[in-house]
Amino acid sequence: MTWVQSLQVAIDYMEDHLLEELSVESIAKEANFSSFHFQRVFSVLTDMSVGEYLRRRRLTLAAHELTRENTKVIDIAYKYGYETPEAFSKAFRKHHGISPTKARAYKGKLTSYNRLVIQVSLKGAEPMNVKMVEKEAFDVVGVNETFSLENGENFKEIPKRWDRLINEGTTDQLFALNDGPIAGLLGLCVGKNEKSVEYWIGTASGAGRSDSFNHIQIPASTWAVFEVHGPMPGAMQAVWKKIYSEWLPSSGYEHTGTPELEVYSKDDPYREDLYSEIWVPVK
Repeated sequence: MTWVQSLQVAIDYMEDHLLEELSVESIAKEANFSSFHFQRVFSVLTDMSVGEYLRRRRLTLAAHELTRENTKVIDIAYKYGYETPEAFSKAFRKHHGISPTKARAYKGKLTSYNRLVIQVSLKGAEPMNVKMVEKEAFDVVGVNETFSLENGENFKEIPKRWDRLINEGTTDQLFALNDGPIAGLLGLCVGKNEKSVEYWIGTASGAGRSDSFNHIQIPASTWAVFEVHGPMPGAMQAVWKKIYSEWLPSSGYEHTGTPELEVYSKDDPYREDLYSEIWVPVK
């Protein structure tokens, strides 16, 4: 199967088992992805977590059942994975903006999320500036922290982590240690399990060790290096989406599953002409 077909198989598996308790690990297995890499790709392409997709789809189907059948609210709550009618009503109101009772009486609008189908552009409306680079294994020194993947918490907390390190002067210390094969500060994710990710902010260091910082080794790889032009975080997010929706499906390369790198300069991150890079390990 192609990369896109594998992802669609996993999505179809979710749809076929929506009424069951699903783990990210079991879903990712259907696509032959690691749980972390599957979540990473899914969130980049859809702008939501796997858990959020499951929640939206279940509440959409629950609303359809409420308006079309006479099933009791308590039975629908249990059917779609809620332990109590109160928990179901709270989630339903948050999602749809009205209570299950009002939805049954056709009062108010309902928010519907359709079954997801992954579509990619094999042509690409705009060219992507990419080069292939071979690198031996190298060392990164920096700070690392574990973030939850639940409800997209990692997307909220990692930018805050960057802000703290910038304000504390830690990023300046890291820049001073940057004598390795990649110039700039690095952001990289290391998958821990289906519920959390270890995120590093560091720099490539020839010395490989520092009393002030932790250490991780990046394996020898072939890298696809993508240019990113524009202010953070929007420019970086836009290129990530193009990588997964356009370049990887049509390039003939596969992601190796080892950590990706985001490379940042000392320039103002909000500059309109800011230059950054994304390094993706491929085979």
